[in-house]
Amino acid sequence: MQFERAKAALAGTRFADFRTVEETGSTNADMVEILRTQDPAEDRRPAVLVADHQSAGRGRRDRTWDAPPGSSLLMSIGLPVGDIDRSRWPLVNAAVALAAVDAAPDLRIKWPNDLVEVGSGPGGADLKVGGILAELHEDLGGMGACMIVGIGLNLNWGQMPPELADTATSLDIILGGDVVADVIVTDLLVSLDSKWLGMLGRSAASIEPFVDAYRSRSTTIGRHVRVELDGDRELVGTAVDVDDSGALVVEGEDGTRSTVTVGDVVHLRV
Repeated sequence: MQFERAKAALAGTRFADFRTVEETGSTNADMVEILRTQDPAEDRRPAVLVADHQSAGRGRRDRTWDAPPGSSLLMSIGLPVGDIDRSRWPLVNAAVALAAVDAAPDLRIKWPNDLVEVGSGPGGADLKVGGILAELHEDLGGMGACMIVGIGLNLNWGQMPPELADTATSLDIILGGDVVADVIVTDLLVSLDSKWLGMLGRSAASIEPFVDAYRSRSTTIGRHVRVELDGDRELVGTAVDVDDSGALVVEGEDGTRSTVTVGDVVHLRV
């Protein structure tokens, strides 16, 4: 894949260090090494890596992410977060999700890290189009704290294999034609650079406009959900909010509200 549009648009931005590879194991693992080997005295800057194919992609809880070569956007963003207050670090994942929706407005965000087409699956279920995985590294080669955010987004599958057709789809299927990866990457990274990361910075007096934007693009808020928690526990109720830290607020049938910071959400039909 060629990304001349992205390289030109990102020159002079925080994402000017834009790299591509044909194939790799994991762009997130590669990004660790990219940031670790930067000279912090000279660089201390974000980097972006896009792969045409990866053989060891993974999502939350070490689930695998498999995609045919050339069918998906497979990208990792390495972001030093010294200019973001620590309390806002969990929202970096949300910032990338918001930028992805700017690049692909037909999508919505399923908490905590999925990008979906709403209501197009069997029985009105949402279909997954992409996922985001954010990993915190407290220090990489003197760079200080960094977030490495991987995103996988189905772009041009043509048709989904039978085993995925009831749970996932691709942007080309949604839009009815081929999707240009260069356009999606450019729009996503320009939006992330010019809008969402600035709203997380220390100079942003209030985080409320950012969280309001996330709420408006959420397909989880207002839904009846089952949240699968660690230790084989689960929480059932209505997702009523996402708070200023990015945590999901779930209200049980008895009116009790619980705040969830880590968990997998299943949207339930009522």
